[in-house]
Amino acid sequence: MKNKIVEHVVDSYGIRPEAAEFPMMCVLSFVYVCNALCPNCPYTNSAIREGYKDRLLMAPETFRLIADQCGEYGAWVRMSGGGEPMLHPQAVELMEYAKQKGAKVGLITNGSRFTEESSRRLLAVGVDMIEFSVDAADPVTYHRVRAGLQWDTLLNNIKRMVSLRNEMGSSTKIIASGVNQEGVDIDEVAAFWEPLVDNFQKRKYLTWGINDPDKSADSTPYLPPEEQVPCPFIFERLNIDSRGKIMVCGFDIAANTNMGNVHEKSIREIWHGEDFEYYRQKHLNKTGEEIEICKNCPDWKYRSWKHNYWKIVDVAEHTRQERFEKLDLMDSEGCLADDGNKDA
Repeated sequence: MKNKIVEHVVDSYGIRPEAAEFPMMCVLSFVYVCNALCPNCPYTNSAIREGYKDRLLMAPETFRLIADQCGEYGAWVRMSGGGEPMLHPQAVELMEYAKQKGAKVGLITNGSRFTEESSRRLLAVGVDMIEFSVDAADPVTYHRVRAGLQWDTLLNNIKRMVSLRNEMGSSTKIIASGVNQEGVDIDEVAAFWEPLVDNFQKRKYLTWGINDPDKSADSTPYLPPEEQVPCPFIFERLNIDSRGKIMVCGFDIAANTNMGNVHEKSIREIWHGEDFEYYRQKHLNKTGEEIEICKNCPDWKYRSWKHNYWKIVDVAEHTRQERFEKLDLMDSEGCLADDGNKDA
């Protein structure tokens, strides 16, 4: 237990060097529609989407405004939150735009909406990472934890994505993730997917203050709650809803906080503004619990300064390169290529 906690903390805290000028990542609630009814999704179990009826899809001009600024600093645009990003009719076009502007692009998807054409376009433009939320290793479990989706569709789309990536020599990293939740053998899920993708991420079961915490299969904290270790999110990333409103962190999926709007101020200005500074100083002083939203955050203890998105990206890239090296040794028949050194 102690070792697990220690490996997630660092010696000193503050804005990461890569985020000194601009957040490392802008996490977008790109859509508020979904084709699944996952029983442990906070959007399934709340009325948050009802509040976004006027803006279920992020407007292209809002996305481009964000992508332009992320591109200037080489920051990540991460398509996540709210629903299934590929349900946005301009999803592929907008991700292509972000890459053309110099941003890094990460996509979290349930994997149900890919065609060969959309897969090729994302791979051709070099979307940096595609994460498939799988949560299961068999169709029976998948039907239960990913209600509304089809196992065969997921499996076929992932296999095709990886095959096309290898064929095209794309730089895109492809990973899978599973939530460590009640009724799911997460080790079995990892064992099934790891040979197929570049990395597998075991996700903590998060509640967002909405879901039942008893459904977690591993409640071991990453950060010791009693020590009030600063939450890393406010030092590296920010979250933006479909209207362009910035929330203080990923826990606030209902957008109860308002740090500013990208249509009114630049992201850099908001990132360095008084509101974010207030939160950071409270956390640095180990008084984060004096902030109402932080005090009531059940997921703060599952944040990590070391086991994070950046580590997952690095591992996936290493695996991707290794697999390309192995492919270089194979001929078109899938056999080890003749290196010219065999005995006559």
